[in-house]
Amino acid sequence: MNGTAVADTTTTHHALITGAGTGIGAAISQVLARQGIAVSLLGRRPEPLEAVRETLANSGYDNVATYPCDVTDRAQVDNAVARARSRSGPITIVVNCAGAATTAPFRKLSAEQWQQSFDVNVHGVFNVTQSALPDMLAAAWGRVINVASTASLKGYSYVSAYCAAKHAVLGLTRALALEVAKQGITVNAVCPGYTDTDIVRHAVADIVAKTGRSEADARRHFSDSNPRGELVQPEQVAAMVSWLASEQAANINGQAIAIDGGETVA
Repeated sequence: MNGTAVADTTTTHHALITGAGTGIGAAISQVLARQGIAVSLLGRRPEPLEAVRETLANSGYDNVATYPCDVTDRAQVDNAVARARSRSGPITIVVNCAGAATTAPFRKLSAEQWQQSFDVNVHGVFNVTQSALPDMLAAAWGRVINVASTASLKGYSYVSAYCAAKHAVLGLTRALALEVAKQGITVNAVCPGYTDTDIVRHAVADIVAKTGRSEADARRHFSDSNPRGELVQPEQVAAMVSWLASEQAANINGQAIAIDGGETVA
């Protein structure tokens, strides 16, 4: 699936992407911007956002703006959405990619870690989607795409807070999809397995430091969960998001689309 092949050139769209500075979020930002969609990049740290914007600007794409923002803070979200709307017009596409994972045995998981997982992974999706949704309702067209992870479809040891939060994101996806189905808006989730991003690279380094295993062996801990024996690439997730954001995907709604090489096949 090629993201550039399904671009909708009949309408100028405006995509708001959270977690846009690194990994999957950065890949999605680049694919949508290269389609000519106005893209607003949200993330806690301004430097990665600016790096993505500069990369695109250097390739001739000036349709990108950055809005440093903590998605767990509703006032910051509303401010960023208002500024993005003022610059680039009504928001028609929301991609909720901001996320955080805490690793700990359940018995050692602190209340603070549990709360943080829900603040970022669930409340962030709620804040951004609710803030941007009026634009889509007014336009009678919209796409909400939540990056939910295979952790929304199954359990994983030592990440109970993350799994619980991502299951909540999928529940929200399915419920909202039904609410807005007749208003030209679709709501879907993409569910990548372990992906070649900084999160996995940091986890590999942590395993190496704690166990003394080689980097290659630690990396296999993640890639072996994929029946293809490889990590998912951010660009593969971005291609699916691109298609879900297109006119061709108008009847894909309330779905959880796994990108995992078959890991979650029943």
